[in-house]
Amino acid sequence: MGTYYLTVFEKNGEKLLDESFEAQSENEAKEIGQRKLEEQNYTDKTHRCTSSAGKLVLFGR
Repeated sequence: MGTYYLTVFEKNGEKLLDESFEAQSENEAKEIGQRKLEEQNYTDKTHRCTSSAGKLVLFGR
């Protein structure tokens, strides 16, 4: 199981969300990250989800 970090930004650079979660794989992390964005209505905001190794698994502008 790996640790992943989901961050959401406002256009001015302000962080709206900065949280970590665990997932079994990158695909699962991408699904969890997408679900969290949808639940909090952040799908239209700039966001990224990275692994603890720094690999980008989800990104949106």
